[in-house]
Amino acid sequence: MRKPQDQQLIGESPAFLEVLEHVSRVAPLNRPVLVIGERGTGKELIAARIHYLSGRWDHPFIKMNCAALAESLLETELFGHEAGSFTGATKRRLGRFELADKGSLFLDELSSTSSGVQEKILRVIEYGEFERVGGGESIRTNVRIIGATNEDLPALAEQGKFRADLLDRLAFDVITVPPLRERPDDIMTLAEHFAVKMTGELGMDIFNGFTEQAHDALMNYAWPGNVRELKNVVERAVYRCQDGDQPISEIIFDPFESPWRPGAESTTKTPESATLPDKPYDLKQSIQDEEIRRLKDALEQCRFNQKKTAEFLGMTYHQLRGYLRKYDLTESVSQ
Repeated sequence: MRKPQDQQLIGESPAFLEVLEHVSRVAPLNRPVLVIGERGTGKELIAARIHYLSGRWDHPFIKMNCAALAESLLETELFGHEAGSFTGATKRRLGRFELADKGSLFLDELSSTSSGVQEKILRVIEYGEFERVGGGESIRTNVRIIGATNEDLPALAEQGKFRADLLDRLAFDVITVPPLRERPDDIMTLAEHFAVKMTGELGMDIFNGFTEQAHDALMNYAWPGNVRELKNVVERAVYRCQDGDQPISEIIFDPFESPWRPGAESTTKTPESATLPDKPYDLKQSIQDEEIRRLKDALEQCRFNQKKTAEFLGMTYHQLRGYLRKYDLTESVSQ
């Protein structure tokens, strides 16, 4: 289990500081909390901060990714099982709710749980008790549940895909973690932090910073994978830098990009792909112009409905919003 000092939440942007203040207010309360945010935004770190700022800090902080297991296995992981309850169950096993007694239980990807598991979780919240799989004895536990998801739980509840009564109990308070594109002041702070750590791991003496071109690339990227993606991109850039005495100049966002990538389009030139201007031109500007044209065409085809446009372009709503803000196209479009 990681120690409190290992839980690093880095940032000074107003949106991020507001989240930290929210965490500080809710942490001392003995109530469930929901942490909502896109993938890679640091929901687990937020949950850990809630635990270690609470009165339960010296008791277990147990984590469970609910999407990692099938329903039957998830149930035994959460609630434990008795010996002989199913084939292969040769002895009693304690579940996460027992292991987290007097501490906190972090349930990530909570939206992926079945209605049956949700019902059992609701019983623990309401009565503080549960039964092991294959058992009839009620087990008492004192656990604070911190749930996390990147889904819209109220919408799922309206669709009958998530229990509304469980949502009511979990949502004593909800902390929504902003995506990285909404906290641009933190991008370079985080990038330099990850770069310095990677420099040390590689046994290099010093990190020499980023070139202006690399800086602009990091700042202009939409970061669909948020902080986790930024960490990977920066660490890759440090590792691939051939000269440790020079600043980082090359930023590779997609490590899969290759002319030999399986399934990639043929490299045979077509008349369209072979057509180039007959004089020097601004490649970056031409790419931006093409992105703007495609965005406008998609918006028009989807009657300027952003959610439908995002689906049409194969991106999330928040990714589309990032592009619209980048190119100042947010006017006269619906939600």
